[in-house]
Amino acid sequence: MSEIIRMDVNEEWAHTGIIKAGDFCFLNYCAGNVGGTIEQQINGAFDEMERRLSLLGLTLENVVKMDCLFRDVWNIPVMEKVIKERFNGKYPARKSIQTEFAHSGGQDGLLFQADAIAYCNK
Repeated sequence: MSEIIRMDVNEEWAHTGIIKAGDFCFLNYCAGNVGGTIEQQINGAFDEMERRLSLLGLTLENVVKMDCLFRDVWNIPVMEKVIKERFNGKYPARKSIQTEFAHSGGQDGLLFQADAIAYCNK
């Protein structure tokens, strides 16, 4: 196996934002626009995902699997709308999970985050 590459390391939280291992990249805790509407937060999460993917020359079209975490899973249609706008018809396999986030913003803070796997053999 080739070298494992860790990028976007956060020492305070003790996690890595994107890891390249073999032909795949693993992304975690993609979130953004915390405190905004659900649509703003979904777009913010995908903005963060794009930022991390770009570190390795990749785009959202390289994403093959996503785990989408919601405070309210009934917001799935909002996410589907955003995915249609941003993934250019290259939709990843995905699952949606409802959870209580352990986040300082409480119920009005984090509403959405995504973890992803991207194919990165270039």
